[in-house]
Amino acid sequence: MTKALAARVSTLSPSTTLAITAKAKEMKASGIDVIGLGAGEPDYNTPTNIIEAAYKSMKDGQTKYTPAGGLPVLKDAVIKKLQDDQGLSYERNEIMIGIGAKHVLYTLFQVILDPGDEVIIPTPYWVSYPEQVKLAGGVPVHIEGSAAAQFKVTAEQIRGAITAKTKAIIINSPGNPTGMIYSREELQEIAAVCEEKDLWIVSDEIYEKLIYGGEKHVSIAELSDTIKKRTLIINGVSKSHSMTGWRIGYVAGDAGVVKAMTDLASHSTSNPTTTSQYATIEAYNGPQDAVETMRQAFESRLERVYPQLVAIPGFKVVKPQGAFYLLPEVEEAVEKTGFANVDDFAAALLTNANVAVIPGSGFGSPNTIRLSYATSIELLEEAIRRIHAFVVENWKE
Repeated sequence: MTKALAARVSTLSPSTTLAITAKAKEMKASGIDVIGLGAGEPDYNTPTNIIEAAYKSMKDGQTKYTPAGGLPVLKDAVIKKLQDDQGLSYERNEIMIGIGAKHVLYTLFQVILDPGDEVIIPTPYWVSYPEQVKLAGGVPVHIEGSAAAQFKVTAEQIRGAITAKTKAIIINSPGNPTGMIYSREELQEIAAVCEEKDLWIVSDEIYEKLIYGGEKHVSIAELSDTIKKRTLIINGVSKSHSMTGWRIGYVAGDAGVVKAMTDLASHSTSNPTTTSQYATIEAYNGPQDAVETMRQAFESRLERVYPQLVAIPGFKVVKPQGAFYLLPEVEEAVEKTGFANVDDFAAALLTNANVAVIPGSGFGSPNTIRLSYATSIELLEEAIRRIHAFVVENWKE
């Protein structure tokens, strides 16, 4: 007898990023020379000192359950990091460690949203934001950050989208897929609206260590004590320390929200993986040289490939300030090469040019593609050469 699936999953869209990456890996496994520019993870291994700390923890017998919200000593490491980097003070009961920033976000929406509550999500957005909001019974409300505005939204746009049902807004800086960052002044204007309208601010800061051109990361929670009280910082070590597979993230914010998230985690995950927690303690308390080395490498790659991407006919590219993504607008290239839409264009790039990119439709930005430069400069330049050749060969006046 076949039973129907729960209604809550009926509207979910699969992750475009993971689907394209899986297809590229499948082609590569069959012997095809595919260059994948889809994955959202650094191409560096986790630093050796972190791996050794994880191994030592296992040898020392640290392989059992921990508190549901994470080891106290790891919470202390996070607290020290927030104080050192942002000048923010938190107590242990304002920190929860979770199974990656993605699951921390999922848990957060589960505890702050009731059915019908609205969450403002600027576009382009990370693919999982609207899906997680929907899974919690919430309603995603999208406002556009256009390329002309560097893919950022304004305080007035936010004000115009607020209704009696609005519960929260997501701010992602540096952003995925855009790589853009919000300035202190822009955040101050947004914060004023959020305070006036009594909104939660979900501040996704997972790319904070990857910023270029001498720019500095500003957390919206830094602006004032009143803004800090309504801000829920989401972060982790996946991007900063090349630990995507270790699955450790955290939330810092209101103690009541953190307690609810911890209670929910106690019934869903028991605790974050013990070994990964000890690895993260070393990631935050140990040497940070590898973090800066990786940042410099990404910045160098950006400087090399950005002019090459701009030179592709029909591509318009806003230069990012952080993360490791480029998000060119390719509407003209798609039209001139005879494809119906960007999804078909991206599929043809994979099939005919053996380059995997992510169509922007998955990010709420249907006229763009996302390219990750978290790969070697040699592969990046070859991929862009192939894309350029593909566009030129198929261009129709």
